[in-house]
Amino acid sequence: MARIVIVGAGMSGLAAAARLGTLGHRVTVCEAGPTYGGELGRHEADGFRFDTGPTLLALPAVYRDLALKSGREPLEELVRLAPVDPESRHLFPDGTELVLPNASRGRVAEALDAAFGPGTGERWGEVSNRARTVWEATRRPLLEEPLPADPTPLHTDPYPAPPRRGLARLRRERPHTLAAVAAEELGGGAGPTALLYEYALRHGLDPRTAPAGATVLAYMEQSFGVWSVGGGLRELATAVYRRCEQRRVEFRFGTPVTEVLSADGRVAGVLTDGPAGAEQRIDADVVLVAAGGGLLPPAARPVPRRLSVLLSLRGERPAGTAVRTVVHARDGAAELAALFDRGEYPRFPTVQVHRPGEGAPAGHEAVTLTVTVPPGGPDLPDGYPGHLLEHLAGAGLDLRDRLLRLHVPERSELRPPSLAGLGGAFLSPPNATDHPQLYRIGSAAHPGGGLARTGMSACVVAGLIGPA
Repeated sequence: MARIVIVGAGMSGLAAAARLGTLGHRVTVCEAGPTYGGELGRHEADGFRFDTGPTLLALPAVYRDLALKSGREPLEELVRLAPVDPESRHLFPDGTELVLPNASRGRVAEALDAAFGPGTGERWGEVSNRARTVWEATRRPLLEEPLPADPTPLHTDPYPAPPRRGLARLRRERPHTLAAVAAEELGGGAGPTALLYEYALRHGLDPRTAPAGATVLAYMEQSFGVWSVGGGLRELATAVYRRCEQRRVEFRFGTPVTEVLSADGRVAGVLTDGPAGAEQRIDADVVLVAAGGGLLPPAARPVPRRLSVLLSLRGERPAGTAVRTVVHARDGAAELAALFDRGEYPRFPTVQVHRPGEGAPAGHEAVTLTVTVPPGGPDLPDGYPGHLLEHLAGAGLDLRDRLLRLHVPERSELRPPSLAGLGGAFLSPPNATDHPQLYRIGSAAHPGGGLARTGMSACVVAGLIGPA
């Protein structure tokens, strides 16, 4: 039995604690904040309830595996899990509306043809087929296994070169970026380009520099589906926390870790600031760091953040309303330039509108707006949340007259998923560190950001540590 300390009680810390406790280790989780869940927070006011981080779940198989490996009950007995259909409704600045079905590539092609004209679905399907090649090539090394000791093969993007016609046959190189895929393979149309870019933006990626293999993000969602959790994604965090309690994991909240201790070149424990501010040592054989806090080197470059705006609305959600509506940027190029070139808040950005149909008193509706905004500062511009409501109204989604209350929680970082290509620039740091028995987990480590990958980082590290 190893004594294991996990720094951070976010989803990676919870998932790792549940797995390692099941393997027979003695696990202590130190969390600087007052509760568990990390980004899967909750805001409640006047009978309204909101998730303050991600709102929908992709690749639920990660948490199904966690539920089965750490206990006997399947995930569906721990939370109310349901596929979202339609997957999303998209509103474009020219007035075009697109409704995407959930987990049906054939029906997606039909919807694209109906919205953007015949042939669009076929072109999108061809891109998706090439993205499937990326998925098959990278699923194991970039999701299910530790980062290889020699990651050089992942420096090359597995996105295949599309067939070319005429004189273009003389040029067989692969598209290097997601923007090149949109221009060369989707025909450069504003609607299909905006749709492809949205998958990158919501993960904090600049489509102009992200590798072509980032098409795998759209492929995964449209092939495997998107799911909602009854009561909000906070309920998923609670379910994993309860499983940790069953596995006798000890939690210490309000206990920031200030230093990882070592002796004879190996981990020896951690120093913490206790609830009363008194320094305390916790002996450990293994330490997992899920929250940076200066304990490990920072990310190589700043990453965009997620801005959430929580709306308490009078009146019920209209019948037939999609759970997720995406209002696309009025000018996609201007949005990218503001975000990634100037570090400014986009004037008319891409906005996700989450309308779950629950979390509100009878006769009312709880709605969450989500926008990708610049790294770190600058501060939220005065009146920006209200401006977003005007932007939505201009797109045909006017919620202003129903507004009872508006709340803006703290912004959170958008860590991108690990991606192959472009010389390894989009690979996350490996889980194992140069210090024996000190591991990275969470969105800033392999296999990268997003709930599914965060959960997989815990699975990978539990496999590296092994049973007691």
